[in-house]
Amino acid sequence: MTTKKYQNVMLIDDNEIDNLINQKMIEAAGITETIFTHSGAKSAIEFLRNIEKIMRKSPNVLPQVIFLDIDMPLMDGFQFLDQFDKLSTETKNYCKIVMLTSSINPQDLNKSKTYEYVRKFLNKPLTQESLKNLDV
Repeated sequence: MTTKKYQNVMLIDDNEIDNLINQKMIEAAGITETIFTHSGAKSAIEFLRNIEKIMRKSPNVLPQVIFLDIDMPLMDGFQFLDQFDKLSTETKNYCKIVMLTSSINPQDLNKSKTYEYVRKFLNKPLTQESLKNLDV
């Protein structure tokens, strides 16, 4: 089975070390050429809003997969999802969201299932196995 390739991938996590580890895992898996990394959900949602403004000129800039942490200051993963829901239909249909968290709280898993754009719930850190079986 060949690993699925994605145009662009985005990591959103306030922990810089987790971002670095996950970025290295994604690079090693070879699932994308471009990784956008954000250490906060606020900057990530602003990034997506800005991309929407220039999408006609650069339609291939949106991330196909967004790895989203839950527990972050200022704006957590669920607040990000609430803001994501306000983006254009094209963006919401194109971007597949994977909750990537160290949370073992079953309420987080259940809450993530209430968001139609969340395709998967993974525990940190990413592994070659989880990336190989991503298929979102």
